[in-house]
Amino acid sequence: MRWVAYDAGDGERAGLLDGDTVRGLPAGTTLLGLLGDDGERLAEAGATARSDPAEVRALDDVRLLAPIPRPPSVRDGLCFLEHLRGCYRALGRPTELAPVWTETPAFYFGNPAAVIGPYDEVPIAPGSGLFDLELEIGAVIGRGGRDLHPDSAEGHIVGYTFFNDWTARDHQMRDMAQGIGMGKAKDSAITLGPALVTVDDLEPHRGEQGFTFEVTATVNDRRIAKGSPAGMDWSFGELLAFLSRGTDLRPGDVIGSGTVPGGCLLEHVDTPDPAAFTGWLQPGDVVSLASEALGETRQVVRPAPPVTRLRTGF
Repeated sequence: MRWVAYDAGDGERAGLLDGDTVRGLPAGTTLLGLLGDDGERLAEAGATARSDPAEVRALDDVRLLAPIPRPPSVRDGLCFLEHLRGCYRALGRPTELAPVWTETPAFYFGNPAAVIGPYDEVPIAPGSGLFDLELEIGAVIGRGGRDLHPDSAEGHIVGYTFFNDWTARDHQMRDMAQGIGMGKAKDSAITLGPALVTVDDLEPHRGEQGFTFEVTATVNDRRIAKGSPAGMDWSFGELLAFLSRGTDLRPGDVIGSGTVPGGCLLEHVDTPDPAAFTGWLQPGDVVSLASEALGETRQVVRPAPPVTRLRTGF
């Protein structure tokens, strides 16, 4: 099933994507409210949406929201180590990784209030001149758990969606210098969508190394990256097991895969191909993440809002 959250003028509600239409559930029904068990509520709601929807609307007549507009929490992993090597390479650093990167998966906490929909405009982070995209896959927790095992943790995922944690690279340099984690670098926008694609819907794309569907990122219709979740160095099962160690994962929590190698502009600043990097994102640029399996996001970058300065001038 391909679930969407949408607004047709009377607030958020959940619906099934059916070609160019949305088969909506009653007003007030949200995807988050349908999670929390072994998928029975969601399956029943899907059957209702197919046979007796509260409304059927043309996709063009609704505004698609993020599938979970305000997740209980957002965590973003770094499961593609080649992405990290690519960033090091672009920055002129040695690409050999310290052992810590292969001992446990890395992650940071994102900002649930920054989540936006798949077609929403994206203002540049205030004060940033090095604004970037990130091509990622997001897993949505359907059934909560704690101290999960790597071999079974993926069973707690209800489905997947695109995850773009827009990044202010100049702010990231300050965050990294301060050394207590990601702050304003990752605080302005996180795109989720267009749909929550349930695990059963993606089974035809599963191979020996996990899901094999292709994902791409384009800027102004120029492709900058292509990849697949099959290339993850840390599986979602391993990531969830580590994240749940000593704490609860809750229904609706969103977990990012980390960036598909090549899936951000930073990795291309040193490329010999002049078409791969033509500068950081600017107002008017159109950024799209696309996949036959997950759908497509398409967003226009807008100017940054004014900065309210501190007494230091920053």
